[in-house]
Amino acid sequence: MARKSLKMKNNTKFNHSVILIKKYLLSFFLMLIISPISHADESLALFEPMDVFDLEWATDPRVSPDGKTIVYVRKSNDVMKDRERSNLWQVSTDGTDHRPLYSGLKSIKSPRWSPSGEKLAFVSNDTGSQQIHVRWTDNGETAVISQLQASPSNLSWSPDGKWLAFTMNVKAPSETIAEPRTKPEGASWAKGPITVTTTRYQYDGQGIVEPAYRHVFIVPADGGTARQLTEGNFNHYGPLAWSPKSTHIFFSAYRSDDWELVSDEADIYSVNVVTKDIKQITNQSGAERSPVISPNGELIAFNQEERRPLAYTPDQIVIMDLNGNNMRLLTEDLDGDANNLHWANDSKSIFFAYDERGIRKIGRVTTKGKLQEITKGLGGTTLGRPYLSGGFHLANDTIAYTHGTSKRPANVAVINEEEVQILTALNEDLLSHRKLGAVNEITYKSSFDNQEIQGWYITPPDFDPSKKYPLILEIHGGPHLAYGPYFSAELQIMAAAGYVVFYNNYRGSLSYGEDFALLLQYKYSSEEDFADHMSGIDTLIDLGFIDDENLFVAGGSAGGIATAYAVGLTDRFNAAVAAKPVINWLSKPLTADSMVGQIYHQFPGPPWEHLEHYWNRSPLSLMGNVTTPTMLLTGENDRRTPISETEQFYQALRLKGVDSAMVRLPDTSHGIASRPSRLITKVDHILAWFERYKTETTQ
Repeated sequence: MARKSLKMKNNTKFNHSVILIKKYLLSFFLMLIISPISHADESLALFEPMDVFDLEWATDPRVSPDGKTIVYVRKSNDVMKDRERSNLWQVSTDGTDHRPLYSGLKSIKSPRWSPSGEKLAFVSNDTGSQQIHVRWTDNGETAVISQLQASPSNLSWSPDGKWLAFTMNVKAPSETIAEPRTKPEGASWAKGPITVTTTRYQYDGQGIVEPAYRHVFIVPADGGTARQLTEGNFNHYGPLAWSPKSTHIFFSAYRSDDWELVSDEADIYSVNVVTKDIKQITNQSGAERSPVISPNGELIAFNQEERRPLAYTPDQIVIMDLNGNNMRLLTEDLDGDANNLHWANDSKSIFFAYDERGIRKIGRVTTKGKLQEITKGLGGTTLGRPYLSGGFHLANDTIAYTHGTSKRPANVAVINEEEVQILTALNEDLLSHRKLGAVNEITYKSSFDNQEIQGWYITPPDFDPSKKYPLILEIHGGPHLAYGPYFSAELQIMAAAGYVVFYNNYRGSLSYGEDFALLLQYKYSSEEDFADHMSGIDTLIDLGFIDDENLFVAGGSAGGIATAYAVGLTDRFNAAVAAKPVINWLSKPLTADSMVGQIYHQFPGPPWEHLEHYWNRSPLSLMGNVTTPTMLLTGENDRRTPISETEQFYQALRLKGVDSAMVRLPDTSHGIASRPSRLITKVDHILAWFERYKTETTQ
């Protein structure tokens, strides 16, 4: 049975909060409307691809222990380095004193306040490698306190302020089959072989990796030698939580010899920082992750995911006594994931992030299981496509979060004494001088089974509903992810080129409950999700402003699979772009880095036992029907949807005589838009391909 959707309790305190929020948002948007540089103006330029280099966005806001200051990571794109750049900025919770805290040409991440607020730790490659830095807030002095051989993550201060805990990869010896021969002095021989004996030997973005395991470390907060606390050929994951007296660190791990072959198993452990003794706290089937200790030191909260062979299982909130007793589930009435857990100061409730109908929200659940919506509108931290994103942090009853809209990437917002205030305006220097496409919501029924589907369409700037426009269907990845009404550089560029851009949360998408997410179990892609897309297109055509002779389709990853599948089911599209698709499910699982988890969660068994099932789900099985001109766009180093899948599709298209192109991106993995120039290249190729196949029609 599906769990109930989180609904707000009808109480006076919350209603007052909603009124204040609405009043502020109304005044904010009125300000934008009447501003001489933000209203619709024919003189404003269109948003163009090179504008991507001028965008900025906020991530990882952190509230100081006294609740008066927020430090956040301010990201931008460096046009000369073609990389994201991140600096530390601060802003007071009343909106004043907005200034850089630590900036430069290097990458800075993971700011973490000390318990007293007198210091700020962060990770930076300012010295040439990723190291832990500490900044003293009274005088601004900053010191590098580590000399690590690998990149640290999951920084966590001890309650007494004396230590910083973190996790880091530690290399393990590689196994050799035959001892190498000694070459003569001065001889030039071929490179030695790479011997692989582990199951999880490759990771997208890293390639073939040497054996390494993630361990828990501590380092003195004033600098010194890092000390490894965990041992063994297992991975130990954060976030890390300290016991009240700074004697133990809590983490998650699956410390079993079969860990490489098991998906979604993890337990909560603690390690003594002096003796290194490890104690297992939970022993449930499934995964217990992300432990958080209550301020009074009596309770531990964590995420729990049941282990089952299904493509989606929600993360729930569970609490128990610090010794592992009295475990109880708090979010039974929440139909979806609850993540990013933060205890309230009084230890009587937990704040968390969750998604509902394409919107990310902050909720609160009491230790008795009473649920409440606090605010919504988190987002704006993924610039390329409008995925749900964003996070929050709280301290001393002040909540800071990344606030995203359909017209702006993430700014820093704060909830203080029930009032929402947006503190930054990171893109007004650019986007207030650009005409953007308007994002419009649409709901409709799928022709397959009358299932309601939510979607959005972006109209071109200066949209005239009496005219007809070409349409691009853009399909999200996952498939168990979700889009929302958020700023998207890629889709805005498409709209600026004169297209109506349609995107939806088809069956299988998240934020609509467990039952909806599992509608695609063992059948992605399929005629069912295809019907969700085509029904949306037909609904838009009925509105009167779509040129039904100029329909186009594009998608990446799972969206690329859906695109490849769609052109095998219909010839209604003038052209298609399948980015990093899977074309043959018989070959993909056994060549990709996601082998173990994907076979367990998304298929009834391994390929050799279910050949017909794997083949029927493969776009290659529909190749005989394909006539649509199709371009493929994939990174040559992709290990999530390997380029061998793209090559199979391309060669099949050529053999069949279908107009086609294969665009290979060198030195690029699955995230083909992870560098600014790649994002631009991706959209440039999509639009150029579609322009080839536009039909001239009479308006």
